[in-house]
Amino acid sequence: MNEPITVPYDLADILKELKQDIKDVNTKLDKQSDKLNTIDVKLAKIETEIKGMDKRLERVENTQDTLVKEVSDLKGVRSLILPLVVGGISAVIGGIVTAVFRLPSLLLKP
Repeated sequence: MNEPITVPYDLADILKELKQDIKDVNTKLDKQSDKLNTIDVKLAKIETEIKGMDKRLERVENTQDTLVKEVSDLKGVRSLILPLVVGGISAVIGGIVTAVFRLPSLLLKP
């Protein structure tokens, strides 16, 4: 039961193979690290672009609010102008009608 374990391979070869495997893993990790660095740079660029878009969107929203207020003001002015125009036209028509009815009496006065 307590027989010694024998390895049919040379220890130097096993260590050499392990060393190569470790180098391969390190190379792969370096490549992955480079990819992660590239991804970090791209994410930073995207974040900068998003911040710029946020600022532009904020300006658009402010402009939209201003336009909505101005249109509301114009609607208010329109609601005042329409009665004034109608009233003015009514006054002119009333004046013409009055003048037409009074003209004969003015012409016949001695």
